[in-house]
Amino acid sequence: MTAEPTARPAPAAPEPERTRPARSGRWRRWLPRYTWSGTVGALLLGCSALTPSLLPRGWVLQGLITGITAAIGYGLGVTVAWFVAEATEGRVRAGVRRRAWQVLAVAGPLLCLAALWLGAGWQREVHELMGLDPPEGWSSIGVVVVAVPVLVALVAVGRGIRVLARWLVRALGRLLPRRVARPLGVAAVTVLVVFLLNGVLFQGLVEAMNSAFSVKDDGTEEGATQPTAPERSGSPDSLVPWADLGLQGRNFTGTGPTPRELAAFSGRPAREPVRAYVGLASADDVRDRAALAVLELQRAGGFDRAVLVVVTTTGTGWVDPAASDSLEYEFGGDTAMVAMQYSYLPSWLSFLVDQVKARDAGRALFDAVYGAWAQLPERSRPQLHVFGESLGTFGGEAAFSGLADVENRTDGVLWAGPPNVNELWRGLVADREPGSPEWLPVYEDGRTVRFADEAPDLGAPPGPWDDPRVVYLQNASDPIVWWSPRLLLGRPDWLEGDRGPDVSGSTVWLPFVTFWQVTADMVFSTGVPDGHGHRYRADYVDGWAEVAQPPGWTGADTVRLRELIGAG
Repeated sequence: MTAEPTARPAPAAPEPERTRPARSGRWRRWLPRYTWSGTVGALLLGCSALTPSLLPRGWVLQGLITGITAAIGYGLGVTVAWFVAEATEGRVRAGVRRRAWQVLAVAGPLLCLAALWLGAGWQREVHELMGLDPPEGWSSIGVVVVAVPVLVALVAVGRGIRVLARWLVRALGRLLPRRVARPLGVAAVTVLVVFLLNGVLFQGLVEAMNSAFSVKDDGTEEGATQPTAPERSGSPDSLVPWADLGLQGRNFTGTGPTPRELAAFSGRPAREPVRAYVGLASADDVRDRAALAVLELQRAGGFDRAVLVVVTTTGTGWVDPAASDSLEYEFGGDTAMVAMQYSYLPSWLSFLVDQVKARDAGRALFDAVYGAWAQLPERSRPQLHVFGESLGTFGGEAAFSGLADVENRTDGVLWAGPPNVNELWRGLVADREPGSPEWLPVYEDGRTVRFADEAPDLGAPPGPWDDPRVVYLQNASDPIVWWSPRLLLGRPDWLEGDRGPDVSGSTVWLPFVTFWQVTADMVFSTGVPDGHGHRYRADYVDGWAEVAQPPGWTGADTVRLRELIGAG
């Protein structure tokens, strides 16, 4: 009998290997994820930020602008996608989403490379327009290195705010109907964010900077020495101690051309110019400081000079030495200038937070000086002029109710780099003659007011120029002049028609983008050669020559003095 074969047990199936999660998978969980629509928005606005604006930009600044605008683009893209999803109830097939990401993976890098290449060319053009060496070729890499972390950080902040809003909506939903809880929660978070940014962070930053610059205000820069001449504030005869003048007050009264230098230029005897100044430490109230400035001016003999100039300073109390020196050379020192400090902050920050102080200081100082000047016999009064630069023009304009008031109470005005918030300036520019560009307007045939980007512009139009004369120096590339919140959503007039001589023809207006570009330009507006941006050194010579009309002054004198002032 044959034995039946015994059934062999089936080989046991091998145990499945325990697979560890790949390291890349673990890392991927911690990497931020971005939506397709947000990424498209970030690419479009980020690449748009590489277009040129008013001033040349280094790679660090360009990277910051690109990162900020890319973050705005991401937010806009997400917002648009939310509205589309609401309208379509989110019915988008997975295959369509996958194909969209594939297209973006190819098109995105190509778009970035093209934008970086074009941006480098635009920056070379802007640099050359201002006589600067073009940036290095590797700077495009630096732009990416800076822009990407800025974008990631800002998107993370935005997502944190969104998480907070969702949590608040859910919390309110337990107490209120959803249709009430949702808008209420969003509104509450919006108010909280605005309060933190504007009321806590911004004010804290301002206070910190105010404290830091108030400490700096106690210093004295190299070259400024305590004057011994009684015509200067801070001298032993002065009503204002040297220690109370502040940093910029000491710069103003402790420097400047001497009578010997003035005489050497003109070939005639010269006088010690009067420079009166009052710092923030001299009095707490703006009217008290203005009254002290008048007493100091009287003590120094300022009302006995041929020309008296009321100066509204920039934020820190700075008076451009090119402006004061030019006037003193043209009149051989037979001049008096009076100014006072109203802030510790630099000009660009004062422009944002100290406009009220500038207005009050300009109005108080001019009214006080005018009150004393008007009491003098008419034949023995000096010419009364007004000067201001940047935010100083805002304060200077505040002393007058309009152009007719300027004509009635002054013998001439020289204002340089007026901010876009100036009401008088804006009214004159808005009423300019048709066909004249915003950056070089013509108002009423130039009979009283003239605008200049370059010195020769003061001779146009060729018709008569009555007294008193008002001059606005405004470079076409000066971001202080052209910055406005309206740039966010509105195309500016200064890009219409012919461009200024140092403004690239490739400059275009783009929503949101141009606003941030010009905002960044403001911070670095003086880091360019003279005659560009917010620098007017040599043009003060022509401005004073036309406004104050010094006796015996010639065109050859203007050329010589421009060389002297421009080299300073």
